[in-house]
Amino acid sequence: MDSTASTALPDLWDRLIGTQPDPDLWVVLATMVAALAVVVPHTLWRVSRNAITIAHEGGHGLIALFTGRQLTGIRLHSDTSGLTVSRGKPHGIGMILTAAAGYTAPPLLGLGGAALLAAGRLTLLLWVATALLIAMLIMIRNAYGALTVLVTGGTFVVVSWLAGPQVQAAFAYAVVWFLLLGGVRPAFELQAKRARGGAGDSDADQLSRLTHVPAGLWLFLFHAVSLCSLIGGGRWLLDV
Repeated sequence: MDSTASTALPDLWDRLIGTQPDPDLWVVLATMVAALAVVVPHTLWRVSRNAITIAHEGGHGLIALFTGRQLTGIRLHSDTSGLTVSRGKPHGIGMILTAAAGYTAPPLLGLGGAALLAAGRLTLLLWVATALLIAMLIMIRNAYGALTVLVTGGTFVVVSWLAGPQVQAAFAYAVVWFLLLGGVRPAFELQAKRARGGAGDSDADQLSRLTHVPAGLWLFLFHAVSLCSLIGGGRWLLDV
């Protein structure tokens, strides 16, 4: 084996599993404010919500695979909606978990990211996120979706390999804050649509038909997961 390769592989592994120092508190607070700035204003949210849709549909797809369903494709649309198609029994626990994974995926990914950052695993976080985006790209079935995932994944690759430690830390904290904060808003948007008589085929309504549990209770679950993830993840990020 080439000596350079034999040296590089352990170095790469050490870099992956190694820990990095926590950034200054002002960096953590600044990235939180930056995340709020792209989540709260409606104009910016219409663009940034595409990233939440990636996590939402990725959650559907990942759980579909884990529960033994056949994932056939994922589509992401310019109106920030998406569609994940899988084959298998149209009922049962696999279908229920797959349907429930969408709205819960972004905040839970944020919570997991916050746990990694709290443990100093910044590089691991960036590389895992990159790997998930590459895996998702394989299942994308429309041009807009492919472009969105390519741009997002490309950003992670550039930051992971070319940026300095301070930039990587700021980027990682901004992404995790965005998932935590951005994961809260879709459930409220769904609640508002349902109050106006819309979103009749939403995840909550599909779950209601699958389980005979009122859609409002599933919506409550989405709220509970996103808000608890924000509180728990925020505490980890702020180290309080």
